[in-house]
Amino acid sequence: MNLRAIRSIYMFEMARTFRTLLQSIVSPVVSTSLYFVVFGGAIGSRIQEVDGIGYGSFIVPGLIMLTLLTQSISNASFGIYFPKFVGTIYEILSAPVSYVEIVIAYVGAAATKSIMLGLIILATASLFVPIRIEHPFIMVLFLLLTAATFSLFGFVIGIWADGFEKLQIIPLLIITPLTFLGGSFYSIDMLPPIWQTISYFNPVVYLVSGFRWSFFSTSDVGVGLSLIMTLGFLAVCMSGVAWIFRTGYKLKP
Repeated sequence: MNLRAIRSIYMFEMARTFRTLLQSIVSPVVSTSLYFVVFGGAIGSRIQEVDGIGYGSFIVPGLIMLTLLTQSISNASFGIYFPKFVGTIYEILSAPVSYVEIVIAYVGAAATKSIMLGLIILATASLFVPIRIEHPFIMVLFLLLTAATFSLFGFVIGIWADGFEKLQIIPLLIITPLTFLGGSFYSIDMLPPIWQTISYFNPVVYLVSGFRWSFFSTSDVGVGLSLIMTLGFLAVCMSGVAWIFRTGYKLKP
């Protein structure tokens, strides 16, 4: 394992984040805080509690998960797309660095940025509402797994995209709607029976539900099932990345 190569790519990606601090860190935190103020203030005044939890506190795991999903995809997709766009990806591919090491470096940097944002949002939310984490180990586990999984997914999108507009298609048209419909701001039990059934086909439900359980020991689906679904999606994304490097899809002229 070429640790020096991994460290070099990882540090380069992290340095790019701190060079664009306003866009990379401040902007997502402000946007999520606005969600918190609007949903927590407007809807929270009408819905006092959900499953015995104050509404403002209830939506915090969902907001963190919303940021984690979108930022993991965005960071990873742009991180690998830009070298491909300017042509420097071929220098990396021709260097004595394995595909595994390239993925670890890019995905690791994207996941690190997303986790940093998630923790900042958690700290910010604690200033507004009482937060308790009843299962901190499970919370960290879901945080790491989700960031790694969707960073891998973003890596695949970055390889697939052949224009900057394509980087935004899947996050904007698929991931964000699924997150809003995945119980981020409400409990699935609040929906009519037919919509509850439909919601269980939304994979984000399991991510949000498992993550919320780590905070309040309450969830729409069992935490074990949530963990299985997360690991399953992780396996799918790993298989996709392995196929890309095995076939050279959109990497070889």
